[in-house]
Parts: sequence; structure tokens; C-alpha cells
Amino acid sequence: MIIIGNFSKNSMIFSELTSDLQAQLKKDLAQIRFLLKKNPAMGYNRIVEIGKEVGEKYNIKLIVNFPKEGRIEEFEMYGRRDLSLIIDYEKKRFPIDKETIKEKAREILGDIKTENAYMYEDKEGVRVFDEGWKIDILPHSLHIWTEFDEKVTAFCNWLMDAVYQMKKIQ
Repeated sequence: MIIIGNFSKNSMIFSELTSDLQAQLKKDLAQIRFLLKKNPAMGYNRIVEIGKEVGEKYNIKLIVNFPKEGRIEEFEMYGRRDLSLIIDYEKKRFPIDKETIKEKAREILGDIKTENAYMYEDKEGVRVFDEGWKIDILPHSLHIWTEFDEKVTAFCNWLMDAVYQMKKIQ
């Protein structure tokens, strides 16, 4: 169970969430592969269901994305890239300054680009990106369009803590 509010500096919510997702997808991989062969839409729906079930444990709408053709056949990458986390649809502003998010992105991810994104309807957002990948950070959601290496995972853990203020209840 997750709560929004005070947060610790050692949050590993993103790591826990993705590990949980990877374990569940791996557990159901035989069924998923069978469904993908028999009926690709049913296979994809099973992946979506697993994401939804895992996300519910964290009070997040978790979406497993396959933005490029052929990625659904890369079974070993399930839950290791291209995720959307919808945290709170109502939020339109960040609890911290956007520049802090950009600075932290450069600190953790290194030589990357950042820009303001989604500046409409009084909403704000930050895009962190480099050649071939991006992370869209919105007050209500996080969209990671890359593989979760150590740096991306560390940055997402920081975001869950500092931006989304999520804390695990023991």
C-alpha cells in the first residue's frame, strides 16, 4: 500500500514496482506466449491485465507499452522498459520546482537534454531525453520510453519520492 504525503529519502518504490511487474510477467510468460501465437490481442490484453493488477497494489494505474513493432516478442524485456505510471489524474502542478527535476535528471542520468513539456490547460511537465529515448514527467503521471538501467531506475525512484511523494506503508 502506498500513501501520498511525507516521504523518506530512501524510497525504492519504482524498483519494487518494476521487480513485482517483472516477476508477475515471468510467472505468466508461458500463457502470454501461447496467447500471442493464438491471438495477439488476447496476449496483449493479458499483459495489460498483469500491469493493472501489479499497479493496484501500489495505487497506480500501470500500463505496459509496446511503442515499436516487434517489441511484444522481446519477452526478456517485459517490465524492463516502456511503462506508463498514472499516479493522480487530478494533479496539474509539481510539488517542487521543474528546474529541480531537470537538475536531478542531469545529476543522475548524466549528459542528457531536458525541456518543459505539456504546457497547456494550466498543466506543466518536464521531458528528459537523449538520442532514441525519453522520459515524460507530468504532475499526474510518469512515462518512461527507454530501458530501465541503473541510472534510469535511480532517477525514477527519486521521482516517486520527491515528485510523486509516494511512500510504502509497512
